[in-house]
Amino acid sequence: MADRGGASRPACLITRPEPGAAATAARVAALGWRPVLAPALRLAPLSLAPMPEARALLLPSAAALPALRGVLPPSLPVLAVGAGTAAAAQGAGFTRVVAAEGDAASLAVLAAASLDPREGPVLLATGQGYGDELAAELERRGFSVIRRETYAATEVAELPPLARDALRAGQVRAALFLSPRSARSTLAQLRASGLTAAATGIRAVALSARVAEALSTSPEGFSAPITWGGLDVAPRPDQDALLALLGHAP
Repeated sequence: MADRGGASRPACLITRPEPGAAATAARVAALGWRPVLAPALRLAPLSLAPMPEARALLLPSAAALPALRGVLPPSLPVLAVGAGTAAAAQGAGFTRVVAAEGDAASLAVLAAASLDPREGPVLLATGQGYGDELAAELERRGFSVIRRETYAATEVAELPPLARDALRAGQVRAALFLSPRSARSTLAQLRASGLTAAATGIRAVALSARVAEALSTSPEGFSAPITWGGLDVAPRPDQDALLALLGHAP
């Protein structure tokens, strides 16, 4: 999906890592853009200790699913952060899945509305170094939280050659950013490639205000923030809203 559809179409940079990047690229292509994969992070599942019994699984990211495959009973209730993660959980075999509204705060609200803390602990599956605020909010709401780190995310140091070439040729007209860390990693990639000036011709489309803040803050090693051709924030923190904001290719 990295460079299909002909170079005549305006390109959209996909900074999302796998799993998920290819699916996002397909939806971007359906909007008439030429998707160019430039994952900002690399995700790797972690091996898990035996899982204790839990009342439900809380899933802040679909990236947790590869490590959980075959580990938990498919009938365990799953509370997913958003519709995309819920669909991925169903695809992984879970049969009782409900979706929150796209962010950790709404996931905590959903847990409080649909689960009784007295019925047992909840299992929170996060990435390594993620989930502190969500775990604290769940505990504040009376839940006993079993937390398991299911994947590690590392920043990708360099842009892929196809992405680098498209940026140098001025073909990239939009870029999608789904997390603050991926935004910061992409800024570092642009700096390492000497391509920060390319951002002036790119409309950055951010999943949330926090992502937009990362895109407009001067990164370490920069004397000033990168100047984007535009910076838009999705009205809801989910992929449907992000892609609707991106819209059809010009």
